[in-house]
Amino acid sequence: MTRSGRLFRDGVTTFALLAVLGLLALKMNNRPELIQTGSFYVVDGDTLSRDGSRLRLLGIDAPEYRQQCRRADVNWSCGEEARKALDKFMETGAAECRGREHDRYGRLLVTCKVGGVDINGAMVRSGMAVSYGGYAAEEAEARQAKAGLWAGDFERPRDYRREEMMARDGDPLAGLGDFLRQFIGWDR
Repeated sequence: MTRSGRLFRDGVTTFALLAVLGLLALKMNNRPELIQTGSFYVVDGDTLSRDGSRLRLLGIDAPEYRQQCRRADVNWSCGEEARKALDKFMETGAAECRGREHDRYGRLLVTCKVGGVDINGAMVRSGMAVSYGGYAAEEAEARQAKAGLWAGDFERPRDYRREEMMARDGDPLAGLGDFLRQFIGWDR
């Protein structure tokens, strides 16, 4: 085979390989968007439930339900307050939650809107959640205004979860409690 023949063959092979890779990428990126509308049960500051399935608000991280924060040298139940704040936002009208991806726990990652208001962003802007891969501008607004969590001292929710998990590792009954909460649907 001549040199020009080999170059042509290699070019065609490369083009075919790139075309196949492009089609695979297109297929993987073409997941249908799942849309849920109506009312939802608020589990905590960044998790919703409906018809037995869990939805996790995309791009934010709210304090865990039992998490405590400090403001003016006094502890306050920031986790409970985050849940109440999300519940209040969700009650302002019919919600529409959209998402394509699932997290490692099988929860659909969603962005929710009520009356055109992005609930995920509203939670961060109110200081009841921190930005987690999105909503950096809203977090900067909340910090500047010293809103919610930013009015005092708090542990980032991911750090709180990590410490809770480390503390439970030494307690054999803590794992049973976690299993029971997950079994009856009270898990995160």
